[in-house]
Amino acid sequence: MYKITFTAQAAKALLKMPRNTALLIREKLNQVAANPFASIPNAKKLQGRAGYRLRVGDWRVIYEINKEEITVIVLKIAPRGEVYK
Repeated sequence: MYKITFTAQAAKALLKMPRNTALLIREKLNQVAANPFASIPNAKKLQGRAGYRLRVGDWRVIYEINKEEITVIVLKIAPRGEVYK
């Protein structure tokens, strides 16, 4: 299982959002960490830049996978309209 780490921006967003949404995002991230390369619904490779995105309701989670350190790095968590800016 991969370890999950958060950037300061992602951790702050997770703390500010509604509790039920934060729990759902953590649950989905645990699924990703269990096997990051499995076919996970609502997870896609980003086009035009490195990383992946995970859709959780109206929220998007942008993350990268570091194979050498066996880590999923959560870069950004934001509503759909703001995450790609």
